[in-house]
Amino acid sequence: MIRPGMVRVAVFHGANINLLGVRDPDVYGKSTFDEVNRRIKDQADQLDLEVKILQSNHEGAIIDAIHDVMDWADVIIINPGAFTHYSYGIREALAAVRLPVIEVHLSNIHSRPEEWRHHSVISPITMGQVIGFGGLSYLLALQAAKAMIEETRT
Repeated sequence: MIRPGMVRVAVFHGANINLLGVRDPDVYGKSTFDEVNRRIKDQADQLDLEVKILQSNHEGAIIDAIHDVMDWADVIIINPGAFTHYSYGIREALAAVRLPVIEVHLSNIHSRPEEWRHHSVISPITMGQVIGFGGLSYLLALQAAKAMIEETRT
């Protein structure tokens, strides 16, 4: 049930996140993409949040989706996947909609052996990052989103 004043959160999953549970389970965990989304929805229900979830391996589709939630969402949670490291298009779309953004990563991108993973073009325009906690990263980001928005409303 949607109530007035309910916090609305758009959750975006980027490239290859749909392969959770299959792709490098030692790095990204054994939970499947569907299991992670179910946990996001369950946590949103517990926190009394309205949530929309989208995953795409196509940069333009994510940009369009960001534009589409501009007048709906209170906050965006995004795991850009590989787009983290080079997508100025996604970064510009996030900045343009002028919504608070929380960046999420399942692994700790700063401790990964590949140097290119250590840099995010998205993080300079975010309110913060939640990284390295596997699927729990999304749940922590939902808690932060609710607290952040409720704080601005009081």
